[in-house]
Parts: sequence; structure tokens; C-alpha cells
Amino acid sequence: MRFDRPGDVFLADCPARLTLEVIADKWSMVVLHALGSRPWRHGELRDLIGGISSKVLTQTLRRLERYGMLRRHEYAEVPRRVEYELTDLGRTLLPAIDALTAWAENHGAAVVDALEETA
Repeated sequence: MRFDRPGDVFLADCPARLTLEVIADKWSMVVLHALGSRPWRHGELRDLIGGISSKVLTQTLRRLERYGMLRRHEYAEVPRRVEYELTDLGRTLLPAIDALTAWAENHGAAVVDALEETA
């Protein structure tokens, strides 16, 4: 069955589907969640987010910036200082991210248990 409504995530060229792909990336939600509290520098984010490499963090930040979710501020200082913060568009995601984070914290053990049962 095909639905030709705008915003139909089952269509390959749907803007909503593209948006879901951007924010559902492995690291995007974690980065957006961190930036929801305050602006962060690259190194601070890397230290905060366990398991992410500098390269992957840079790629994630650039992708989120390209799609309007965050803003990069470069300050004219020595040494150079760059901070990342959410845009107004990125901030609109915080309630959904907070809800998903709470769900994951409450049900993470059950997910791991289910995985171990099938292994």
C-alpha cells in the first residue's frame, strides 16, 4: 500500500523520513541530549560521551549543523575556542529526546535481558 501524503515516512523522498534518519543516527541523539543542557566544546563533548571517537563526533556535529539542529561558534581567541549549541529548531527536539532517554533508562535492563535470552 502506498500513501502519497506529505509527511509520509514510508516514502523515500519524504522530508520527515530524512529528518528521522538524521536524528536516529547512533550518536545524534546523545549529542543533542548533551547540548540540551548548555553549549559544549568538542573536547568536553568527547569526554562526556563515552565511546565516541573525535572523528565520529566531528562528523556528527557537522551533520547536525548542516541540518540546522546546532550552531558552531568560533571565538577569536588564542588558543582558538569553538563551542556548539542547539538552535531553536534543535531545542524543539528536547522533549522527545528526554522522553526517549527516560524510556531507555527505565527499560534498558529489559532490552539487555531480551538480547541475552536470544543469544
